[in-house]
Amino acid sequence: MALRIRGIRKRFGATVALDGVDLELVPGEVHALIGENGAGKSTLLAIVAGEFPPDGGEMEVDGRPYRPASPRQARAEGIALIHQELSLFPHLTVAENILMGREVARGGWVDRPAAEKRALEVLREFDRPEIRPDARVADLSLPAQQVVEICRAIAAEARVVLMDEPTSSLQGEDVQRLFALVRRLRERGLTVVYISHFLEEVRQVAERFTVLRDGRHVASGPLAGTTDAELITHMVGRSIEALFPPRGGAAAGEPALVVEGLSNPPALQEVSFELRRGEVLGIAGLMGSGRTALVRALYGLFPPQQGTLRMGGRPFPAPRGTPRERLGQGLGYLSEDRKGEGLALAMPIADNVTLTRLSTCTRAGWLSLSAQARQARAALERLRVKARTPFQPTRTLSGGNQQKVAVARLVHQDAQVMLLDEPTRGIDVGSKVQIYETIRGWAAEGRAVLMVSSYLPELFGMCDRLAVMRRGRLSPARPIGEWTPETVLEAAIAS
Repeated sequence: MALRIRGIRKRFGATVALDGVDLELVPGEVHALIGENGAGKSTLLAIVAGEFPPDGGEMEVDGRPYRPASPRQARAEGIALIHQELSLFPHLTVAENILMGREVARGGWVDRPAAEKRALEVLREFDRPEIRPDARVADLSLPAQQVVEICRAIAAEARVVLMDEPTSSLQGEDVQRLFALVRRLRERGLTVVYISHFLEEVRQVAERFTVLRDGRHVASGPLAGTTDAELITHMVGRSIEALFPPRGGAAAGEPALVVEGLSNPPALQEVSFELRRGEVLGIAGLMGSGRTALVRALYGLFPPQQGTLRMGGRPFPAPRGTPRERLGQGLGYLSEDRKGEGLALAMPIADNVTLTRLSTCTRAGWLSLSAQARQARAALERLRVKARTPFQPTRTLSGGNQQKVAVARLVHQDAQVMLLDEPTRGIDVGSKVQIYETIRGWAAEGRAVLMVSSYLPELFGMCDRLAVMRRGRLSPARPIGEWTPETVLEAAIAS
C-alpha cells in the first residue's frame, strides 16, 4: 500500500475540518478526491504533506508509520504537494522555485548553470520553452506560474504526488500536457491524489474516487461504474436536477454600458459592443485572446489608448478612466486572480465585503463595526458563505468560500454593471450553483452582467448572448441559441 489513512481528524477552533477520514492508495494509481469547497479535501492533503498535524488518526507510507513534522520531512519521505493557491517565491527565478529545498550545489555554493539545466529538464515535461529557468516568477503570467508550481513537485522525485486543483489556472494545451504527465507518473508506478471540481477532467486521469462531505468520507469506488449525477449527489447530499438557474425570460432593457472603439494593440483591437440591463453577456475565447484585457480596460486597470464608454447616456473617455471613477459610475469588478488581487486575504471577511462601499457603515467619519458586521452578514448569507464570524481573517476560509466573499463584495457594493472574469474558477459544484443564482438574481433585478469564462457549458447555461474574442477582436454578440460549442471554437481559432 503506497499510502494508508485511517480515522484522520482535524479541528480548527469550533470548525470540524475532518471527522475520521479513511483513504487507501496503491502504487501506480490515480485517485480522485472530490467534494464541495470546505469538505476537507485540501486540509487532508495538507496534513499528508506535513503542513500541520492531525488531531487524531494514523497514516502509513509503504507500510511504515508516517507522521511528518514538516513539509520538508514529507518531501524526504517521498510526498509532494501541488497547491491550489500558488505557493511560489515571486522574487526568485523559475529554477530557484523549482529546486527549492533540492538545490544543486558545488563546494557549498549553488551551481546556477547546473540548477538551470535541471529545471529545464523538468520544464520540458510541459513543452513551454518561453518559461526560462532564469526568469523571475513575478514576471510570469498566472498560467505559467501554475506550470512552475507543478514542475516543483515533479522535481522532488516523489513517490506520492498530491495535486490540489492543478488545472485551476491552465487552459488548452497545458491541461492536456498535465494529463499526459499524470499518465506518465502512473506508468512509472507513482501514486497520484487528484483534486478537481471538473468531473469530466477527473474521468480523464483517475480510476477510483473518494468523496468527502463536511469532513467525512461518504463514498468511494471505481469511476467507470459511477455516473456524474451519483457523484454530485454524494458531494452535496442532495440531487441536483439542473445546475443552472432558469433564465428570467423577460426582454433585456435599455443599454447599461455601450463600448465604442476600445483599443490598445495588440491586446485590444477596436472592440465595440453593447451590454443591456437585465442580461448576462458572455465572452468566450482562448487564453491570450484579450478577454481579461477587455474586462480590465473597462474597469480602468488596463488603460486603453482610445475608446469611449457610455453609461446612462453619458460618454466617458476610456483612456482617462480609473478604478475609483468606475466604482462611482456603478461598475463592479471580479478579478480572475482572487489571491493576487481579488481579496486582501490577511484582512477580516467584513473588510473585504464592505471595502468598495465603506460609506454605508460609517458614522461621522468613523467606521461602525456593528453596522459593518450587519451588512457583511447580509451579503454572506446571500452567498451562503461558511464562516464562524465576519471578522475572521479571509485567508482562513476554503478557496470556494473565499471566492464567494469576493462575489459578496459586489452584492454589498450594489453595482449596476458587473464585470466578472472567471467567476467560478476552482470552486465546487454547490458553490457554483450559489454564484450562478446570484448572477441570475442580478439580471432579474435589472443589472447588467458581463461574464468571461473558459468553461463553455457555463457560458451556454448562464448567458443570454455570447461574443467571442480572438486576437484582441470581439465578434458580434448573438443570442445564445444561435451558438453551438463548435461555432464558438471556430470563431475562437479562425485564421
